[in-house]
Amino acid sequence: MAAGDLGRRWGAIMGLRGLLMLLAGLYAVIWPGSALFFLVTFGAALLVVDGVLGLWALTFGGAKTGNFWFDVIRNILAIITGVLILISPILGTLVTVWFFVYLLAIQAIVVGAMEIVFAIRQRAVLGKIWPLVLSGVTYLLFGIALLFAPLMSAIFLVIFAGVLMIFFSFGLFTLAWRLWNGQPVMG
Repeated sequence: MAAGDLGRRWGAIMGLRGLLMLLAGLYAVIWPGSALFFLVTFGAALLVVDGVLGLWALTFGGAKTGNFWFDVIRNILAIITGVLILISPILGTLVTVWFFVYLLAIQAIVVGAMEIVFAIRQRAVLGKIWPLVLSGVTYLLFGIALLFAPLMSAIFLVIFAGVLMIFFSFGLFTLAWRLWNGQPVMG
């Protein structure tokens, strides 16, 4: 296979990836609730498939890790969690979203508090502490905002991820164009 053909093939693949990324980003921006629902439902289906394949591998595939009962319990819990979400996808989406948003909120609050405490304790060494304190306060406010509106926060995060996917797709289109035309990728 000639180098030009390989570049065109990779250019086409990158172009297709860029198109899929652009469509997914637009979907997330235009219909964030539906995108969130899809992600949780798809994740639940993956949990079921992962659990079933894990049990199959333990039984027939020879996947012996040394922690047989741990692996059995982990795979059964994956199946149960996935099935529960698939049985009631709307409730499963809400619970999953609330869990992850609260987890993110607690992490932001802890990081913000740690940054503020670190800045105050190290003020003699740091000199100007206001950038670190400002960063800590921003984390705290972000965490508190997530706690008060978890579902709205999740929708916002999906829209934000969609916007990032749209920008990333343009990078993939640029890479695809360069590969297609035989231009160097780096430089």
